Amino acid sequence: MTSAVVVGSGPNGLAAAVRLAQEGISVRVLEAEPRIGGGSRSSALTLPGLVHDECSAFHPMAVASPFLSSLGLERHGLRWRWPEVELAHPLDGGRAAILRRDLGETASGFGAGGRSWSATVGATARRFDELVPDLLGPVVHVPRRPAAFARFGALAALPATTLTRAWKDEPARALFAGIAAHAFARLDAPFSSAVGLVLGAAAHAVGWPVAEGGSQKIADALVARLVELGGSVETGVRVDRAEDVGHADLLLLCVAPGAAARILAGRLPTAVARSYSRYRHGPAAFKVDYAIEGEVPWAAPDVRRAGTVHVGGTFDEIAQSEEQAVRGRMSARPFVLVGQQFVADPQRSSGGLNPLWAYAHVPNGYAGDATEAVTAQIERFAPGFRSRIRAVSVRTVAQAEAHNANCVGGDVAGGANVARQLVFRPRAAADPYATGIPGVFLCSASTPPGGGTHGMAGFHAAERALAHLRR
Repeated sequence: MTSAVVVGSGPNGLAAAVRLAQEGISVRVLEAEPRIGGGSRSSALTLPGLVHDECSAFHPMAVASPFLSSLGLERHGLRWRWPEVELAHPLDGGRAAILRRDLGETASGFGAGGRSWSATVGATARRFDELVPDLLGPVVHVPRRPAAFARFGALAALPATTLTRAWKDEPARALFAGIAAHAFARLDAPFSSAVGLVLGAAAHAVGWPVAEGGSQKIADALVARLVELGGSVETGVRVDRAEDVGHADLLLLCVAPGAAARILAGRLPTAVARSYSRYRHGPAAFKVDYAIEGEVPWAAPDVRRAGTVHVGGTFDEIAQSEEQAVRGRMSARPFVLVGQQFVADPQRSSGGLNPLWAYAHVPNGYAGDATEAVTAQIERFAPGFRSRIRAVSVRTVAQAEAHNANCVGGDVAGGANVARQLVFRPRAAADPYATGIPGVFLCSASTPPGGGTHGMAGFHAAERALAHLRR
């Protein structure tokens, strides 16, 4: 029987393993950590009974993923839960931009800016189902919907500062800035509108749900499907060299390019080894989890019903803080992503206490403590927040990398989203998953279509591996 080993049990590694197992291949997944899941783990980080997501938290692209949605993971306990409000962006003075699933309702809340929102984010949302196969496909491919993809591409290529220049409403501009900031990139850079358009459109098309019981349930369901197909997972097995995995017809690495270069040292073609060693990582996430009594006292009441909250102020404030993070400087007022998963999934809470998830964008490798900066940003828009805090758990940048080796320097996006790496990720090649070694492939978020819990990087790498076997 043909055999395969997948190194790493994040969503991409597990998706690759499942796809190979579907073809009757004997698959072993090796995970260095004691628990499966990579960026989709959940734990009681603050107090017993409270469930916190350790990294990934909101999953529009998992719901939209052509591969994950084909697996029937609900049979293995995965349930999606949606908040009443998908996303909120508070501003000073008790105002807030509110993104609801309904496009018209969202646009009408922006006044004069509603037309611009509908013409950009809305246009992408209306064609979202058609665009998803291309958005989550390899970069080098023939689009299935060329006209729709070309229109999206023309908008996506623009810097976010350019796309929103004509927008008349600051709440709409600030909301788009917060969504675009998920790329951990400068908002005045080419292609910095891409993530904002995709995730904004996804909020209207499929929502920003959470996994009931925690993001861990995504990994658990994938493992259950893998085992059902005859595959297996081994935890606590660290792979430092390719020889550590034993014999296998296929080897798929759900690791960062630098780690792949070390594992495959002496076997990689020189050009590939050089490209992997030069791969750039982006800014880091400094994570703070809170146990709070009751809800966050946001000054704008609608924010309390949102599953996701972007805390960073105006468009210009967010653009400045993102530029500082990219340049290696810590902002006094960093962009902070806040998760109120308990709004959609009350079972994460206990005894009147709720888990609050947050992280700030900080420079890669940041050695400082951003806890106070995160707390202060939330307090800025939710006066009295500090008095609700009952416990705090902090994961520094160094601790993030120790917890998940793929978070190099604290980078949770799988690599810097600069123009070159958006197009050529992890290297300039017709097949970005191939390592140049027959039967060995890279399947992490450092390959197309990049970061996000969607499993498509693993799926595409597995398809390349299957094509290799058919030769």
